[in-house]
Amino acid sequence: MVGPWEMTEADHDARDPLGHSVSKEGLQACGAGSQESGKGEMEVCGIDPGLETTGYAVLAIDGDNAVIRDAGVCRTDTGVSLPDRLAQINADLDDLFQQFKPYAVGVEELYAHYKHPRTAILMGHARGVILAAAARHGIIVHSFNATQVKRFLTGNGRASKAQMQRAVMASLRLATPPEPNDVADALAIAMRCADECRRHQPEIART
Repeated sequence: MVGPWEMTEADHDARDPLGHSVSKEGLQACGAGSQESGKGEMEVCGIDPGLETTGYAVLAIDGDNAVIRDAGVCRTDTGVSLPDRLAQINADLDDLFQQFKPYAVGVEELYAHYKHPRTAILMGHARGVILAAAARHGIIVHSFNATQVKRFLTGNGRASKAQMQRAVMASLRLATPPEPNDVADALAIAMRCADECRRHQPEIART
């Protein structure tokens, strides 16, 4: 079933420069709740990296207020080579950064589990593409580990996925929990990134 944060394949038929189906599935594209922003002083982006699914979120920040400009997932084609999948992520992020021109992007740090080294390596490939895309667009990058993001949103560095979804829903005044988890994580990372920007740019907090 397609949730409010995703599109059906029939809803978009754009293609990336390699000729693959573009994978970015977003909140704006499905017309499901992209919030109206005012004259936000800046926009920040949060990204939850993954080779198969990368969550993304763009927030407009005006003082202590944050509204969603776009959120969704970038999915890669599992039937193509690793270089082509990384190129798909790169193309999606180029589109995203060109459209919104965020002031900063928050990216989750790599978490390596000794039981799943291959997963960590593949995630590292995707994260490298994300960092390179941000650098190419001249965007400030802030890296956060999962514990930092969870503690910021819930006060508990070991919060569950369900707790994080509820915290994001409450913080952004959403009618329904953000799904899939990749979107909730990206929104949480974007909020943590916004807080980091406020602390380093005091004039933003005074708007």
